[in-house]
Amino acid sequence: MSNRYAVILAAGQGTRMKSKLYKVLHPVCGKPMVQHVSDALGQVGFDETVIVVGHGAEAVQAQLGDDMHYVLQSEQLGTGHAVLQADELLKDKKGITVVLAGDTPLLTGETIDALIEEHHAKQAKITVLTALAEDPTGYGRVIRDANGLVERVVEHKDATAEEQKVCEINTSTYCFDNELLFQALKKVGNDNAQGEYYLPDVIEILQKQGEIIAAYQSPSFSETLGVNDRVALSQAEAIMKERTNEKWMRAGVTIVDPTQTYISPDARIGQDTVIYPGVSIQGTSIIGSECVIGANSEILNSTLADYVEVKQSVIHDSTVAEHVTIGPFAHIRPGSVLGEDVRIGNFVEVKKSTLAKGTKAAHLSYVGDAEVGENVNLGCGTITVNYDGVNKYKTTIDDGAFIGSNSNLVAPVHIGENALVAAGSTITKDVPHQALSIARARQVNKENYKKSN
Repeated sequence: MSNRYAVILAAGQGTRMKSKLYKVLHPVCGKPMVQHVSDALGQVGFDETVIVVGHGAEAVQAQLGDDMHYVLQSEQLGTGHAVLQADELLKDKKGITVVLAGDTPLLTGETIDALIEEHHAKQAKITVLTALAEDPTGYGRVIRDANGLVERVVEHKDATAEEQKVCEINTSTYCFDNELLFQALKKVGNDNAQGEYYLPDVIEILQKQGEIIAAYQSPSFSETLGVNDRVALSQAEAIMKERTNEKWMRAGVTIVDPTQTYISPDARIGQDTVIYPGVSIQGTSIIGSECVIGANSEILNSTLADYVEVKQSVIHDSTVAEHVTIGPFAHIRPGSVLGEDVRIGNFVEVKKSTLAKGTKAAHLSYVGDAEVGENVNLGCGTITVNYDGVNKYKTTIDDGAFIGSNSNLVAPVHIGENALVAAGSTITKDVPHQALSIARARQVNKENYKKSN
């Protein structure tokens, strides 16, 4: 792992995206493209990673964090010029440098590792990651000599008619001898159709010096897809979604309709969980074993233990224990914790609240900023009135309490252990344990009222 360096090219403005959002920050399966590239490098392990940024530099740094080095390519003069911006940081270091584009989100750590292994096995000074394309239009072509060694890489616009027939393309990912890379970059010229300094010209420079130039062919063309417009972005999204779903199906998860199921690449799912169509599992969600995630449910950055059943509901930034049932049409909002055997029924909203083991809110309730004990029953229409228009307050309900239907608990308020709140009550004061609290107007019947009017 020692003496390994990486350079991510992330300076391109991406005009073909036709977007205000910086190109490499466009998400694929919920995560910016450049983050996918950085994560793939992280699977392999590097001593230093340098990000070459241009427009939107601050946004890229905010996404990737301060563990990287950042260099600015203020003027877009080509890929060779971009890598040269890392000269002061890397030029005198022995070892290898992997250079890759920030718009290749499908590239895997396994392929990067295989590229490095091939580089060492061939004792090469440059190893090019290549791929076979059915339609290579627009890609740089890898030109080999009679012995099958890499002679040079030529850009599509500069290729001859014969060279344009070549289907082996340059994926813009390389493994270089670090010192030779920066020596050769200073010799790269811009005598080409674009007037730019091309990184692939380093290949021809070192080839003429008699250095070994190797190539490693990617297992699939799709993995090397570069995203330059919205069409390619949608293609990358579809490929990654299919890859992720297949991984979990092979790991023992049942996905009823993979084409209608979205699972974040960062999510984790246990064996024998069943996922129905229309489900979206986003972010860093963790789903346990033998769960059932019903159709059209949405789970974001949440942890669900084993044996949880979710029916057509939304769960965001929350934690759910074993044997919990949720829904249909429930909304578990951020900061909620549901204990074992909790039941959240239809049209129940829970926000920033803890519900302990065995508690039930079966239907049509709002539980916000509350701490609810074990085996509490929240009747239909129960509302914790947590907001006075300026501040929010906490409701505490102890174990075994029974809250009657259509009750309002005006916070701050404390309902004691095994207390009962009569249906239709508006509770504004604490209720002692084992007490029955009735807070509603006395019923008055006016006989013959309608007749007299």
